[in-house]
Amino acid sequence: MSAETPRRIVLLRHAKADWPEVSDHDRPLAERGRKDAPAVGLKLAETGIAFDLALCSTAARTRETWKLAVQELPHRPKTVYEERLYEASPGELIALLNETSDEVSNLLVIGHNPGMHALADVLAGRAQGDTLARMTRTGFPTAALAVISFTGSWKSVEHGVGTLLDFWTPKEH
Repeated sequence: MSAETPRRIVLLRHAKADWPEVSDHDRPLAERGRKDAPAVGLKLAETGIAFDLALCSTAARTRETWKLAVQELPHRPKTVYEERLYEASPGELIALLNETSDEVSNLLVIGHNPGMHALADVLAGRAQGDTLARMTRTGFPTAALAVISFTGSWKSVEHGVGTLLDFWTPKEH
């Protein structure tokens, strides 16, 4: 693939988690999260994006979100469970994106806030329609997703490189 290959990054925040007496990393999904995760999977399928790779945080709530969402996809991408996604800053997330192989055109990242929202903000130098206004207005609630496109190598991912194409939350639909 050339350096001018169009690429897409989809940032997905885990679905609503419960607060039982366990470590934060081990928190499972709440009932609402178990309902929203398949809905976000349907939205991912509706985008028509064939994901080459999914990077998923090792936290229980992200793994459970992905397990329920991926069942709605027509094609299951290779999945890598990445502990560096847990509590990652935007800079750490960009460093992870920079490690992605240029064989990957479409990447799904399943992670946490504030990282997912901050990363969407910093990558989106442009936006289609009202997507940025909607993301700013709603924040980045649980089970929200942002679709960002850019052209170039994964090593070139940096602030402002992308266009926010879509922003979706379960509450909006």
